[in-house]
This record gives sequence, C-alpha cells and structure tokens, in this order.
Amino acid sequence: MPATPASVGAARRTVRALLTSWGTGEEVRDNAAVVTSELVTNAVTHSASERIACRLHSAAGRLRIEVEDQNRAAALPTPRRPDPDDQSGRGLLLVEALSRDWGVTGTHRSGRVVWAELAADADAAPSAAPHPDRPTPHSAEGRSAHGPLFPQP
Repeated sequence: MPATPASVGAARRTVRALLTSWGTGEEVRDNAAVVTSELVTNAVTHSASERIACRLHSAAGRLRIEVEDQNRAAALPTPRRPDPDDQSGRGLLLVEALSRDWGVTGTHRSGRVVWAELAADADAAPSAAPHPDRPTPHSAEGRSAHGPLFPQP
C-alpha cells in the first residue's frame, strides 16, 4: 500500500475484518488494531518509504503483525519518553504494552520488518503493567539501543 496517512486506517480496517473472519475475540481484535495503527503510522511517518506492506500470521496461540517498509530511515524504531503535553511519541509504548514481544528484522530486499506478537486469546493477553521478564525488543542488527522500557527490579 502507499506510505500515506490514509493507509493507516485501511490497514486497521483490514486487520479487524480479517481477525473477525478468523473468529478472533474482540479484545484481541482491538489490541491488534491499535498495534497495527501504530506500526503503520511509524512506517508512514519515519521510514521515508514510498510503499509499505502489512501482514498477519496466526500460529501456536500467537498473532504476529508485521509491517514492512523500504528502510530509508537512518535509525531503528525506538520508543520515546514523551512529556505529558507532547502530542505524539507514544506509539511504540502502546505496542510494548499490548504485545508479548516486538522487534525489527531486515529483509532479503533492502527493507525492514517491524513486528509485534500478541497473545491470540484475551486470557493470555498482557496487561498494560510493566513486564520485567519480557525481553527487550530487538532487531537483526542487535538489541535496540533504548534498553529495557521499564526499570528492572
């Protein structure tokens, strides 16, 4: 799809429709829609791509959302710590809160895939509370430079 703001809503609606057809519960659909919106928004806003792709995979109790861009940006996606009055900068914090894991991998082409894995059923879904045992998001190029999102005990 084109890397334009209109693609964010289109991806979110498509993910919802697909997950509904798979019989996925409402809470998981809602979480997947938020994660999809944030990953696609980041690709549109920060990757300098002309086109992006969004894919879903479901296996072994996990739902994997992948957004592939053309990797024209200089930096890896990294969660920010926005001030309370900032209008943006919370997308990857939401992805972190709603996902079991997320990260970045390169592709065999010149792009990259930013992915997130969610529990496929609401009973196993993470809460928005800190997860000290969750691995820090990572990429094929090494661990993300931001370190753990939440302080370790």
